[in-house]
Amino acid sequence: MARRRKRQRESARFNVWRSYSDMMAGLLMLFVLIMCVTLFQAQKNYVDKLAEQEEKMAIQNEYTSALLEKQSELAEQENQLKTQDELLAEQEKKLAEQNLTMEELQAALEKQAALLDEKTATLAQQQTTLEEQQSALKARTEELKEKQAQIDKIVGVKAEVIEALREEFKKNNMNVTIDTETGALVLDSNVMFDYDEVELSDAGREMLEQALPIYCKVLLDERYLANVAEIIIDGYTDTDGSYEYNLELSQRRSLAVAQYLLELKDSFLDGDQKDSLLEKLTVNGHSMSNPILDDDGNVDKEASRRVEVKFRLKDEEMLDELYEMMQ
Repeated sequence: MARRRKRQRESARFNVWRSYSDMMAGLLMLFVLIMCVTLFQAQKNYVDKLAEQEEKMAIQNEYTSALLEKQSELAEQENQLKTQDELLAEQEKKLAEQNLTMEELQAALEKQAALLDEKTATLAQQQTTLEEQQSALKARTEELKEKQAQIDKIVGVKAEVIEALREEFKKNNMNVTIDTETGALVLDSNVMFDYDEVELSDAGREMLEQALPIYCKVLLDERYLANVAEIIIDGYTDTDGSYEYNLELSQRRSLAVAQYLLELKDSFLDGDQKDSLLEKLTVNGHSMSNPILDDDGNVDKEASRRVEVKFRLKDEEMLDELYEMMQ
């Protein structure tokens, strides 16, 4: 009996401890379960945070890469490496140095507007001036066209006179040279005068008696007379001796030719033509100026000793002036 009771007490004690053990095991299990849930949630939060962190890091890396690229571009432009903070600081410094207030900016804009108005006014004035110049140029162009027509007429008349002289000498079988530009008839002083003399030689008289009537009759013909301003006899010498001596020599020689022409005029001119000849005849001596040069550029003394009979048309001064103006 006593043993049974003892066993019952021990069994009851054992049951209490087992219940306590089961309860503690249950609590432990619950704690483990809570810990597992907590760890799982912590791990999930950790993974989420890692993913979020990686995403932020990726964004940060992209931003950093873009920032570095921008800084590289700025470095290339400014030829020096600067951080973004330094660039911002530099910009702030520049803004601080400029220290432009809104009033100052407004004043600057007003100044620019005033300058623009001034430029506009200047441009308008220049446009007016340009229009005036264009109008003047148009008028000048019309004037030049008229002058060009006169030039063409004068040049045409001169060319016609020169051609008539050449044809007339050719018709009379005279081998003389008529300058194609000036129409001058060049007479060799070596034929007309003895060396250093002013009296016409027989050969010179014979040459003048043949050449002068033909030359003057063409110029005094009614087709050309109205356009002829002068019939000119120019005397030239070589470069030997002084200028003064050669000036007198050239003048006396050209005068001798003119005097002989006046002696001949009655034989080939009528009354009106004689008067025209006396009115238009001019005699000049040019000393040693305008010498004739040979192919080597040296003075050809024989060719330089000459007498030239030429003509000048009316308005040739205007022709020369117009040529200069047009050039």
